[in-house]
This record gives sequence, C-alpha cells and structure tokens, in this order.
Amino acid sequence: MRKSDLLQGVFSGALLLLGAGAWAQTADSAPKTGAVEEIVVTSRQLKERLQDAPASITAFSEATLERAGVERATDFIAMTPGVSLVQTVEVGDAQVNIRGINGARDAENSFAYIVDGILLTNPGAVNREYTNLEQLEVLKGPQGAIYGRNAEAGAIVVTTRAPGDLMEGLVKATAGSYSAYSLVGTVGGPVIPGVLDAQFSADRRYSNGEFSNSYLNGKDVDRFSDFDFSGRVIWKPNSDTRVDVKARYGKVNAAALDFNAVFALPGLASAFGVPALYQNVNDHPFVFQNNVEPLNRQETAETSVKIDRDLSFATLSAWFLFSDVRNSFLADGTSGAFGFFDTQPACIASTAKLFAAGFKLPSPQYIGPSPVYPNSFFGPYTPTTCDGYQYQVRNQRDESTEFRLSSKNDDKLHWQLGVYYLHIDREVGVSTGIDSGGPIAQSLYVPGVTEQLLDDAYTSNIYAGFGRASYDVTQDLSASLAFRYDQENRSVHNLVPLDAVSQYITPGQPINPGIVRTAANPTGAIPDKSASFDQPEPKIDVTWKVTPEVTAYANWGIGFKAGGFNSTGSAATVNSFINGYLGTHVAISDEYKKEWSSAFEIGAKAKLWNDRITLTGALYENAVHDMQFFEFFVGPFGLLRVDENIDLVTIHGGEVATNIRVTDWLSLYGGFNQTDSRIDKNYVRPESVGNKSPYTPDYTATAGLQIVKAVRDDLNVIGRLDENFTGPTWFHVDQNQTRPTYFGTADYSQTRRAAFALMDLRLGVEAANWSLTGYSRNLLDKKFLAEVIPAVEFGGSFAAPGEGRVFGVEGRYRF
Repeated sequence: MRKSDLLQGVFSGALLLLGAGAWAQTADSAPKTGAVEEIVVTSRQLKERLQDAPASITAFSEATLERAGVERATDFIAMTPGVSLVQTVEVGDAQVNIRGINGARDAENSFAYIVDGILLTNPGAVNREYTNLEQLEVLKGPQGAIYGRNAEAGAIVVTTRAPGDLMEGLVKATAGSYSAYSLVGTVGGPVIPGVLDAQFSADRRYSNGEFSNSYLNGKDVDRFSDFDFSGRVIWKPNSDTRVDVKARYGKVNAAALDFNAVFALPGLASAFGVPALYQNVNDHPFVFQNNVEPLNRQETAETSVKIDRDLSFATLSAWFLFSDVRNSFLADGTSGAFGFFDTQPACIASTAKLFAAGFKLPSPQYIGPSPVYPNSFFGPYTPTTCDGYQYQVRNQRDESTEFRLSSKNDDKLHWQLGVYYLHIDREVGVSTGIDSGGPIAQSLYVPGVTEQLLDDAYTSNIYAGFGRASYDVTQDLSASLAFRYDQENRSVHNLVPLDAVSQYITPGQPINPGIVRTAANPTGAIPDKSASFDQPEPKIDVTWKVTPEVTAYANWGIGFKAGGFNSTGSAATVNSFINGYLGTHVAISDEYKKEWSSAFEIGAKAKLWNDRITLTGALYENAVHDMQFFEFFVGPFGLLRVDENIDLVTIHGGEVATNIRVTDWLSLYGGFNQTDSRIDKNYVRPESVGNKSPYTPDYTATAGLQIVKAVRDDLNVIGRLDENFTGPTWFHVDQNQTRPTYFGTADYSQTRRAAFALMDLRLGVEAANWSLTGYSRNLLDKKFLAEVIPAVEFGGSFAAPGEGRVFGVEGRYRF
C-alpha cells in the first residue's frame, strides 16, 4: 500500500467518526444498557476517561486481562496494534517497537515503563509475571514531557490491585504443553483497619520449551523457569496521607540464544551447488546441535516507597525506587566459522571423534577428519568445541526519586510541577573463551582461557525538571502544554586486564583491541571517558469534544533517549578486523549519540449506538534523529555487540480500532496499524538510505470476539478468540543490499521475516469467585520467525523460531 493511500484511508476514517458522532446525536436515546466498558486511564499522570484523552491509548480492564489470560508482556503487546515485541536472545532482552521506534540492545528502552505510579528504568524490568493486575494501558507517541528520557515512543502503565479494607486473595494455576505450569498466589487485607493494609504475592513458572538439542541428548534450548516473591504495605496515618511500600525479589533460570545461522551467499551456493549457502530465512529448517548447554540467569531485587499527601490546594506525590537486576548468559560461540581455534587440541579432538562416529551436520556444514577447511566446513554453534564459548553479563543498579505537585482534577486549570533524579551503575561485558570440552567457568575473565573481552563499568546521573498546565478553554475545548528538561551525565571505566593476551585469535596481543601499548602509554591503559546528553522536551495537546459522543484531538511533542558508550574497543575491533580486511567503511564509534524525535498526531474517538460501539482513528508523523540501532558483528575476532546511530528516519502511519458490544453477551473488537518508514540518512552504512526502519512490521492488526453468556444466575460460559497479524519485517538497516563478507559477496534480500497471523482460543466457565478455562496459543500451529539478526560481514543471519501450538488449562479462585 502506498503512503498516500494509507493516509487518505485513515483520514477518511477519522472524518467518518466525526460524521458518525453527529448521527449518534439523533439516534435512539434509550438507556445505555450493554455499553462498551468505560475505562478511566492515568497514563498522562491524571485521571480521565479514555474517550477524553488526547492520545492513542490501548487500555485493558481487569476483567479483560483475566479473560484474555494476560501473564507476560508478550500477551498484552500482541493485543495492541502499532506495538510489537521481540524477546529471543535472553529473558531480559525485550525489544519493544512502538510505531517504528525500537529499543536498542545494550542501550535503553524507548518507552516509559510505570508500575503503580513509579517509573522503572531498567531495560530488564518489563520481564516479569503480570499477576494481580487491575488495569494496563499502552500509550503510543512521545511522552517525554511527562515521563522523561525513555518515553520517546510511548509508555506502558501497569496498575496492580492494592490491599484494601477486606481480606481477599487469588490462587491461579495453569498446566500446558511442554511440561509447562505456573502457580500464582496473592493474599492481602487489613492489618490495622483503616490504617494499615498488607499484601503478599508469589508466583512460579516452568516450561521445558518446545525445541531440543539433538546433540546433547535432547536437552531443551528454550526452557524457562522463574519465581517471584513480593510484598506491599499501604499505610494511611491520617485522612490526607497514603504511604505505599513495595518490595520484590525474583530469579530466572532459563536457556538462551536459540538461534541458527542462515547463510546469504549466492556466489558460493552456485559455485559449489549447495542451495543451503543461500537460503530464505523463512524457509530454514531449525536444527540445534550446540555442544555448550545454554544458560541464562537473571536476579531482580526492587524496593519502592510512594507517598501521596493531600495539601488541600494540590496533591504532593513523592517516590523512591531501588532496583538491582543482574543478568548473564552462557552459550556456544560463533568461532568455528572462522577457524581460529582449528589448532586448539580440544577442537582437533572433538572434530575427529564426531567424524569417526559418522555424525552429520545440517547442510551446508560438514565434518571431516580435521577442523581445517576443506576437511570440514563449520558455521557457528556446532557440536565441536571449535566454536569456543561466549559469556555475557549485564548488571544494572538504579536509584531514583521524583517529587511531583499536582492540582486537583476538578479544577478548570490543571497543573503539575516536579523534579526527578536517577543514578545508574551498570556493567556490560562480552567474552569469548576457549572451550576445552569440560565445565565452563561463568566468569568474564578466566586466565589462559579468555580470548577476547569487552568489559566496562558505566555510571550515569540524570536530572530533570518538568511541568504541565492544562486549561479548559470552553466546556468542549481544552489545551495543555507540558515541558521537561533532562540532562544525563555518563562516564565509562574499562575493566579488561591489561596484561591478558590472546593465544589463538590474535596471538600475543591484548584480548581487547582497544588496549594499544605505546612508548607514551606502555601498559595500554584505556582512559576513562565521560559525556553529557540533554534535551528539552515540550508537548502540546488540544482536545475538542465535537459532541458528547465524539472527541477530536491533536498533539505534538519531542521525544528523547540519551546516548552512551559502546564497549571500549568496539571501534578498534571493527576498523582492524572488518574495515581493514574487507575494505568497507562501517563507521562504528565507541560513543553513540542521543536519539531525539519530533512527532505529530491527529485523531478522533467516537461512541455510537448508545455506547455499544467505540471507534478510534489516528494519523501520525515522526522524524527520528540519530535513531539508535543495535548491531551484532561476527568475525575472526569472535563477536561484538554495538549500538550505532541512523542519522535520520522518517515515519508516517495510521491506525484504527473498534469495540462492538453486539449483545449483552457477545463483543467484537479489532484494530489495524500501518507504519511507513524510511531511512533518509545513515553515515554508518550509507548503502541503507531508502530502506525501512529496522524491527518495524509493515503493519500489525488484531481481530477477535468474546462471549460471556450466563447459563444460570451464578455461572457464565466464557469464550475468547483472538487473531493477531504481524506484517513483513526487516531487522537490519541493510535489506535488499549486497555486501562484501569474509566468504564472498552476500545478498540480504532474503532476510525479511514473512508476515504471519496467530490465533489464540480460550473456552471455559466462570462464577463469581472462580473460573476454569482451556486455552490454545497459536491454535493453527503457524510457523514463523521470532527474530532475524543479520550479521552483515559474516555473510548470513542468526534466526530464532517462534513458538508453535500450545494447549493448556487454567484454574482461578478468588476468596
């Protein structure tokens, strides 16, 4: 679909909403029974009806969340047009794309994540069980003026059920395919009635996973296990003060990196008559034969205190958060493809043993009597020890606080003023080591074993001041102006041992290419670096109540995401091993710039047929400057993870959504979003100009129905059918390009993920305090790709399969 057709269609839909609203004025004025559920949202830091909010918001009530079986981020994001999620490499690595803006691995999210009024800035925070939910809102478009540096693409606002004046609790259990089960328990109520309420929650989840390793006796490559404990206390010392104290501790023990290499080398495929050397990523048959069992561990500790105080003329809100997320993963390496461990004794021995046993590798790979080509041809992740291993760490501790003064909601003039502070300590490390066939130490540096190491400690201090004023110009027209100024001061200190040298990759040289010994610097010590990033973030909203049933709005705002530092030695690695060897000009830097955007949106919302139908439509346009993009490099140096900047990306799009209460027991719903993006300038990879924003589906859509039919006074039959559509998606800036690689010219035209549609079904019964539901995810067992990561100079991509069909049963009991 051409951009002009898209914009014309969505704009016509918005006009239709306005006309429909005028029609609704003269429609039957009978009592509004069976209306679509009215939701009050808080995603703009004030309470307002969803119908009145001047923004695109997808909101889910507690009843909808329960009946849809929402348990993790993948569940509610799949129900939100314009939003997509990739979470493949490790459990803490959630890449959320909102209207063409994506988070970048090893950098920051592009959305604000708020739980019970507190902003969580750790990128791993969204990876949790969503239990005891009361409401969930997904706000699309820049919200930096309200939430700050990470709200460039939007916000996810989570509200959980707080303990109250009555003792109550929840027990939920599920069991399903792949030996999966989950258990959730919550209990809470008054400790001192009217003064102190408390709540305790715990959850446990386990799954063997769908895919297995044919070399390691069928061990699972996508297993998952976690548990969480959390407590909450609400203290009301008087009628004007509320203190909300929360604590959470959780652990994840899972697999990682369930990827296969898919080659993109048409020249070699033709020369050797091996079709698998040039393969469409969507046609790849997945085979897992890694000799290193993958392991991903994450440990989370969070504590927060939130105080709300009624000052008669306004409300003072203050909160403090401490968050510590420690994440690591161990997996097979990629080094077998480059042969720098070919002379290592364990590599020679493991290859000979597999050859003698007649072990077969999937084409185009093969095993011979020795690892040296042409005796053998290896890709990454083989059953030999020739790949080495990779161990990666991302630990982050946050301490943040905010003070906010807000006017009363019933004032004609609404205003807010506040200040914010955040301190971050982060360590990011990536190591490649020798695999000798035995147990592998889970440490970034092991003397005599570590061959390549990138390891840095980062410190950030963020300061912000903000304010917002909203004025009801007339009964039907209101406008608001918000402004925020963020400044981040970031520094980096390198942690790589200066005296450690490589045995195989670069014999006798330091294990980090950034360590360069000179007469002036004989140790090669890497100096500390620091940088500051700041941005003013204005936001303007205008809301017009055309009729009581129709609202039109427009908004414009600036979004911002701070820059930072790549692992020290990244630029030296690319310049030495890629640009110097291949004659390319991949302009990687050890520092990446801040990302900022200017976004405009117009939209309309309408209610028809005595509020039995809601319709929404919006058009948006965004210019993203220095968009941050994550890139994965593989070469004779091992592996490298970097963030880089795309100088300018322009984004246009539109979306529509509807909810229809057909009868008191039948509801229909659906939504559609199409995003048209274009890379206009890219210094790092100029050949990508004209391509699409990476990780951005061409479209996303949802459609479904829900049945809640009473069979007797105290029992309902419930059913819900959801189908979620995801359009074709490129995952790299190089898309239809051909590029030089270590193995000849690669053609990346076959690395686009194909469109797919997934159907989910839930059927069961519910009473006032219990329910029993059978469910299936991906009911039709559609095959699709979860992610494709092109490693351009390697000559192929790393692809991960999506989840197949799952069956299960869920029981829930409230007391």
